[in-house]
Amino acid sequence: MKIKDKYAVVAQSVEHVIGNDEVTSSILVNGSMYKKAIKPFLFLFDPEKVHNAFVWFGETLGSFALGRIVVDLFYGYRGADISKVVDGIYYRTPVVLAAGFDYNARLTEILPSLSFGGEEIGSITALPCAGNPSPQLRRLPHTKSILVNKGLRNDGADAIIKRLQAKEKMKDFVLGVSIARTNDPSASTVEAGIADYALGLEKMINAGVGDYYTINISCPNSFGGEAFTTPELLEKLFARLDAVSRAKPLYVKMPISISDETFRQLLAVLDRHEVSGVIIGNLQKDYAKIDAKDHMPKKYEGGLSGKPCEDRSNELIAFAKKEYQKRFTVIGCGGVFSYEDAKKKFDAGADLIQLITGMIYEGPALMKMICRGLALQKIQK
Repeated sequence: MKIKDKYAVVAQSVEHVIGNDEVTSSILVNGSMYKKAIKPFLFLFDPEKVHNAFVWFGETLGSFALGRIVVDLFYGYRGADISKVVDGIYYRTPVVLAAGFDYNARLTEILPSLSFGGEEIGSITALPCAGNPSPQLRRLPHTKSILVNKGLRNDGADAIIKRLQAKEKMKDFVLGVSIARTNDPSASTVEAGIADYALGLEKMINAGVGDYYTINISCPNSFGGEAFTTPELLEKLFARLDAVSRAKPLYVKMPISISDETFRQLLAVLDRHEVSGVIIGNLQKDYAKIDAKDHMPKKYEGGLSGKPCEDRSNELIAFAKKEYQKRFTVIGCGGVFSYEDAKKKFDAGADLIQLITGMIYEGPALMKMICRGLALQKIQK
């Protein structure tokens, strides 16, 4: 018997046991074990160390067919067809891991087994970035958020390209690449920043890596801050990026801590350039949204993920759809902790959703539960 066939026999046996034990299925698949036992334990430890440990574990599991099969048995979606085609790209499920979690592209082999239809790696920069001094992450459990101050930590485009080329390309799994300006004084001027963005994009395109690309203009935790979130500088950036030859969709990761008028102006700039869509949006910068129980030292900087992003994200998704209809693909990101949260984004006009923080707080069952909810909604229509 071939190794692959042996894995299939094991998989069928495990699935039979799970399928006939409703208690086991509920505890593992619906996430109650994670929320009641595993998460409280993990939250005792430094979030950066926990993240690194889970990335190592996920990469190890993903490198073996049996590891992928077993994870898929618990957390893989196998229901009614909820696939979508967006900008010519097929998504098995419309749930995508947002950029910021797998920033070094180590989890591409295991994520399909967690009901993700794709992931966005990065943000990647043209040159390696060590990121900001620790702490780069801090949990705010009462706020249902993580304070993120990574400063675009990643191994750099060249190393990540080699890593992806060495990994197995998973079937029906979309790989997006988020590209940011290198977090270094050498790229902090406008001209150097534009050249750095273009170099990062060119490296990925020339290597044939990625099904789509995202330009991250809204990372505040780097030299020069959010330099390209003004209409004038955004115009200069995309005048240069339009000259980069590409056949795949290009999106822009949008800031959300700005006024409606500024957001409108930024969209107007993008409308004049070769941009397929927008991701709405990035981290929340309004610290007033932090629950008083989650004390934040004044010396600590960063952006808020999770629930503090939800309402503003949904407002801007609806705004973009109302103003531009089908001109832009809209990918909704921020505060997705349940199927109901995902539905709000789809109802506002999102074509796809992205998440990270919800998975950290709710557990690995979240994506499957969202997919089940989407399937039930489809059946009921």
